[in-house]
Amino acid sequence: MHLAPSALRRAVATATIALLATAVGCAPQPEETASDQPSGSAAGACAKGELATETSGKLTIATDEPAYEPWFKDGEPSNGKGFESAVAYAVAERLGYDKNAVVWQKVPFNKAFAPGAKTFDFDINQVSISDERRKAVDFSTGYYDVRQAVIALKDSEAAKAKSIADLRKVKLGAQVGTTSLNYIDDVVKPEQDAAAFAKNDQAKSALKNGQVDAIVVDLPTAFYITAAEVTDARIVGQFENQGGTPEQFGLVLDKGSALTACVSDAVDALRKDGTLARIEQEWLSDAVDAPVLK
Repeated sequence: MHLAPSALRRAVATATIALLATAVGCAPQPEETASDQPSGSAAGACAKGELATETSGKLTIATDEPAYEPWFKDGEPSNGKGFESAVAYAVAERLGYDKNAVVWQKVPFNKAFAPGAKTFDFDINQVSISDERRKAVDFSTGYYDVRQAVIALKDSEAAKAKSIADLRKVKLGAQVGTTSLNYIDDVVKPEQDAAAFAKNDQAKSALKNGQVDAIVVDLPTAFYITAAEVTDARIVGQFENQGGTPEQFGLVLDKGSALTACVSDAVDALRKDGTLARIEQEWLSDAVDAPVLK
């Protein structure tokens, strides 16, 4: 049974104090370095299957609905298929929770990293790590390096774009609250205001209906959309990472969560032993190079 939020906060606080008193800690991390702690920092306290989770003995993982491919398969996060479903279960296993101990929860994309107490242990939903979002939530270390891409209908003027400058005259759109929308505003800087959509499904419909000339999504999603959903569209190109630092997706945790270091250690271990690379190869192999827009 779930504890009431206030009781839950007291329980988590008590557990955290007890861990600190024994000089081993999966301690809440400073605001500006939540996802930058060195791997192994909590190895002594991350007892497998015995973390201070939302529900004792269970690991609650959240994602949005619908759950899109190639991140999830058949709209079912719990089936272990798709890149993020596979990553979630790999992290759970490293933390000592088998598939039967994982509970999935539906949380809208924007709500996952909004201020306020969370009802999940971590959220996995293509959420890019950023300093702004760290003000409200914790992040694990990155589990995927991603680039943003532009999609346009094959016979449109937008599909002929060869550079960022070529995109400034067209109507662009992206899901609200995403780095995709940030790339339009901050990198392309179009002459027309970008269209912001609550869901990628709405952005795709707007593209098909001619309400926008092109949309921006992450590269693996772009390959799936053009291959299976909007087959008369093509990938115009991808953007270079800004500032020399790769954009990364991270697992989202409650601000000051006692689980942050443990979850980061699990992600680091999966990267080090090649598990993340194997999962990426299995589920994102189609996300190969696309022309780079400069």
